[in-house]
Amino acid sequence: MELRVRGAKTFGAFHLAADFTVEGNRIGIFGESGSGKSTLVNMLAGLERPDSGEILLDGEPLFAADRRINVPPERRRVALVFQHPHLFPHLSVRGNLLYGWKRCAMANRQVGLDDIVDVLKIGRLLDRGVTNLSGGEKQRVALGRALLSNPRLLLMDEPLSALDDTLRFQIIPYLRGACEALAIPYLFISHSLVEMRLMAERVIVFSQGCQVADTTPDALARNRMGDSPVGYINLLRLTDPCDNDGLISYAWGGTRLFLTAPPGEGELLFELSSKDMILCKKHPEAISARNLFHCTVIGIFEAGRKAGVELQCGTGRLVAEVAAEAARELELTVGSEVFAAVKASAFRRLG
Repeated sequence: MELRVRGAKTFGAFHLAADFTVEGNRIGIFGESGSGKSTLVNMLAGLERPDSGEILLDGEPLFAADRRINVPPERRRVALVFQHPHLFPHLSVRGNLLYGWKRCAMANRQVGLDDIVDVLKIGRLLDRGVTNLSGGEKQRVALGRALLSNPRLLLMDEPLSALDDTLRFQIIPYLRGACEALAIPYLFISHSLVEMRLMAERVIVFSQGCQVADTTPDALARNRMGDSPVGYINLLRLTDPCDNDGLISYAWGGTRLFLTAPPGEGELLFELSSKDMILCKKHPEAISARNLFHCTVIGIFEAGRKAGVELQCGTGRLVAEVAAEAARELELTVGSEVFAAVKASAFRRLG
């Protein structure tokens, strides 16, 4: 998918200016509330007419001011998933799912009901009323309805912000997995950096209506580490939980991690803040932290007054955060060997 956007839109004192071209199937639009993300989505979907410029999807103009082209929303084959599911209460789950499919031209029906039921695991819900669904189930049905319209592009506008943390990270594998399985490209819009890292491979960043960066999710997280109250968030996928003297150990990086978090089934996603890691030049003689890694420094980057230290820990990688002065005192350079200590309580399970 190639998307070319060059356009502007003014609402009172607010002005949005966008000028970018992206290629790929997993694109993120990142920014705080009021940065212009939803305005951009509405322009792409045809719900708002830009004041100027053009929007091209795979070379086809959806909007072109100089040629007086403005394709109606129903003809763009661009589907939307909003923050709230907006399901039809008078229809069953099956009826909601088939709503868009029935309005899709026969020639474009590449994805059918069975495909959606399979990838979203919603077969048991088909005959239920939507008012009896959980928040996560409603969002999966809303996603399925959008995908069954067989769009060329799916727009997901803050689709997880109305859910609690547990549901948010349970839904993400469905969002990403369904689009990848059905080969439908998407734009994922969010103000959550963790969501962006899990959903996107390239990110366009907006601030106060202006496009300020075109980057990768990890590069964005590193650049924002110094100003973030939570630092850089390491995302770890852990398996094989075992009880160990009141703690739970998991396999990771060729070793075992010790956590206070309760065990779960299958592969689990945890976060670890760069702020919760302590680096030592030598092996500490005694330490209360239950996790101690012998690591090699493979990269150092600046983020404000902080230094991010990228560590190779066995077969796993982590980013630790230290003050710039501490990095100098530890004489940290690429190739240095250090010990990283982490408390068992520092890990937080996502989903």
